[in-house]
Amino acid sequence: MIWFLSKRLFWMAVTLWVVFTASFFLMRAVPGGPFSSEKKLPPQVKKNIEHRYHFDEPLVQQYARELGNALHGDLGISFRLEDFTVNDVIAAGFPKSATLGVLALAFAMTLGFTAGVVSAVRRGSPLDFMLISAATVGIALPSFVVAGLAVMLFVFVWPIFPAGGFGSLPQVVLPSLCLGAPYAAEIARLVRTGMLDVMGQDYIRTAYAKGLMTRAVIMRHALKGAMLPVVSYLGPAISGIITGSMVIESIFAIPGLGYHFVQAALQKDYTLAMGLVLLDTTLLVSLNLLVDVIYTLLDPRVKLE
Repeated sequence: MIWFLSKRLFWMAVTLWVVFTASFFLMRAVPGGPFSSEKKLPPQVKKNIEHRYHFDEPLVQQYARELGNALHGDLGISFRLEDFTVNDVIAAGFPKSATLGVLALAFAMTLGFTAGVVSAVRRGSPLDFMLISAATVGIALPSFVVAGLAVMLFVFVWPIFPAGGFGSLPQVVLPSLCLGAPYAAEIARLVRTGMLDVMGQDYIRTAYAKGLMTRAVIMRHALKGAMLPVVSYLGPAISGIITGSMVIESIFAIPGLGYHFVQAALQKDYTLAMGLVLLDTTLLVSLNLLVDVIYTLLDPRVKLE
């Protein structure tokens, strides 16, 4: 266990360094900069700004400076959000994205597990066909299409929810449903596939032979084995949900991490974009490690070594 964790932590550090390096040089390769605008700045003003943010230094020296700061937890200051550091923006935006993500994840898991189990138990029935068709459509539709349809139906046609904003429960219900819908569809598909595979195993037939009811067999035996592919999917899925959906947050005007990432990309805010990329990468590799550990709890045959 210790050797496994040490090895994974080492590769996590290498992954973060590679992501940091690639992000740094790719963003600098894009034409323009954070202070580019239609109105041309006076040469002396531009020179002072570049000196203030160390843009007048060689690129390698800028890279070494920012890498050293990142290793100490300092992600720098935002070029566009005056008087705010990247850490401040993350501290302000992460709770909003996390709240939205937790609600979306709860909805996705509840609907996905229920639909997947019912579909597997009623295999070949019209209900199974209807659920699988809905899951397929949910996976295929992009987030902006789902969000657009939801806004038209539940904001304008039937004014049940507000159009946007953040602060009250009604304001986060609709974006949470839109964010969680594709994940619910994917979970339903994985649960159905896992359930169908598990239901054919010998220990399930033995459980039925002992006289257990179908509900008891599913809840005590089948569902645990069917969760393995879902757990693998939930690692990157949770990372994507928690760090915020760029499309959903932009449509519903929620100032979370996804919204800030879109603005950072459009305005070429190098430090903010890099900070959000590093945060997402950290969550992704950490959750993948957690998934590997949970695997051993669900299936003792899986060894970390």
